[in-house]
Amino acid sequence: MDFIETLQALSAKIQKQKDFVQTEEATKQAFVLPFLSALGYEISDPMEVVPEFTADADLLGTKKGEKVDYAIMRDGKVIMLFECKAAHTNLDDEHASQLFRYFSVTETRIGVLTDGIIYRFYSDIEQPHKMDAKPFMEFNMLDMQEYLVPELKRLTKQAFNLNEIISVAGEMKYSREIKRILGEELGAPTDDFVRFLARRVYKGMLTQSVRELFTAIIKKSFTQFINETINERLKKAMTPPLPDTSAQTQPEAGSQGAKGEAETQEGIITTLEELEGFYIIKSILRQVTDPARIAHRDTKSYFGIRLDDKQTKPICRLHFGGDRKFISLFSQDKQWERVPIEKLDDLYKYADRLKATVAMHDNPATQPG
Repeated sequence: MDFIETLQALSAKIQKQKDFVQTEEATKQAFVLPFLSALGYEISDPMEVVPEFTADADLLGTKKGEKVDYAIMRDGKVIMLFECKAAHTNLDDEHASQLFRYFSVTETRIGVLTDGIIYRFYSDIEQPHKMDAKPFMEFNMLDMQEYLVPELKRLTKQAFNLNEIISVAGEMKYSREIKRILGEELGAPTDDFVRFLARRVYKGMLTQSVRELFTAIIKKSFTQFINETINERLKKAMTPPLPDTSAQTQPEAGSQGAKGEAETQEGIITTLEELEGFYIIKSILRQVTDPARIAHRDTKSYFGIRLDDKQTKPICRLHFGGDRKFISLFSQDKQWERVPIEKLDDLYKYADRLKATVAMHDNPATQPG
């Protein structure tokens, strides 16, 4: 099974068993250990998953010999700590402070607090070796948000790269906070927010009555904007696709990519699997370029990934629409090589080719004449 299928199977199991799992030990056995296994870690290997790991918090002048539920190891070093509570426990500040102590006296930069259903992931983004007060990601096994699946996959055994994880964690942490603030402003706009928006559209004095008027307008505008965006996406998703003539009209050469990657999105539905593939490739290329430069454009015949969102700088194409999966790799002589893959993790096998393609676009002089 692919990673998301494994998570979905575990989610279904948790849904069935959640009312019967009452203790911390039962939670660890029924929910947490299968989760660690889904991440690819060998739960029966004490060199990889260490239960009851001793974190000597006496260095902080508090307690000595406290044990964290699980330590994930690599090459003899702790890469993640998991502190577990019984299912349905409120993961409040008291439990987070317990993990904080463990975090501070180990070399790890990833700490996880969980009740087997909700997983909160912490790091030390704001101050080195000091766990942040707020998590950079929260993953709910009973309400999985699809856009978080590729981010969770970064923590799997096969994909784990600490530098990449920390880099992305910072962006996720602040994005999560911004979305929280926007949600609060949507329900009850603060005076500062009302002033900020009103001054962009209104030139008169912002009296109390004017601010009250704009508060109502902003709430209404927020709601209309969200509804219109959702309706537009539903309309596009329900529009029958046009006949696919791309096989006759789309050239494979990168210099003719303007015709190869149609700009229209009508009739095109981007799948979760395509987005997961995109984030894997973006993660790979993060090592050689700014990830913000990696863009995607979906078409009826393939999911295109390119540099700087330019049609003349193709990186690869994903073909996930049929019974088999393929990736088309762009070569130095501006030709495409279509390669079959069994699963999304196979994309990592072509990391060197993908990096070479980016280097070729950034250094045109190296291309064959």
